[in-house]
Amino acid sequence: MKSITINGSKRESVGKKSTKALRNAGQVPCVLYGGGQEPLHFAAEEIAFQNLIYTPDVHTVEIQLEGGKKYNAVLQDIQFHPVTDAILHMDFYEIFEDTPITMEIPIHTVGIPRGVKNGGVLRYNLRRLKVKGLPGDLPDFIEADVTKLKIGQKLYVTAVESDDFKIQHPDNTVICQVRTSRNIVEDLEDEEDEDEVAADEVPATEVDEANEGESKE
Repeated sequence: MKSITINGSKRESVGKKSTKALRNAGQVPCVLYGGGQEPLHFAAEEIAFQNLIYTPDVHTVEIQLEGGKKYNAVLQDIQFHPVTDAILHMDFYEIFEDTPITMEIPIHTVGIPRGVKNGGVLRYNLRRLKVKGLPGDLPDFIEADVTKLKIGQKLYVTAVESDDFKIQHPDNTVICQVRTSRNIVEDLEDEEDEDEVAADEVPATEVDEANEGESKE
């Protein structure tokens, strides 16, 4: 997983006056938790967080403070101004290479579903998966192949299982599904190459024409 470096300075005062002064100066008050130590208060330029926040990708963060002190962390929480959307406050959690962490990783689908070619519509139930693993094993994104999905079929989280991380969702959680639409056409290839989409080749999909909104039993 990619890492972003944030250069900041430790905060000696954490009162309301000093916090307001920081924000007026274009800086964001932050807190780093974890590591078995007291929370560390620091501040950094708001512009330094652009590539961390305004992106669909996820990153770990290397916080570099004055004096050469460095911390590896992940973003835990962020507060925005309700009107201006300016960043008001950020919380980070320190991570270690030998300690598993839980993060939400984006899902990237690959291919055009067979059902979409026949007039169906691909609907997403999840855009990110919550997974747990060592920081060095977590990917930038999780790839999900949807090529063999026919109309009425769903792709479950079990289709993207990996030895590098553990998915923190029930096995019957649906990533996406191909729904019917007004443009649906007959799948003329069903009888000719049914083996191409046989059930044993699509272990994490299921045809559920009766009620597509329900999860796999």
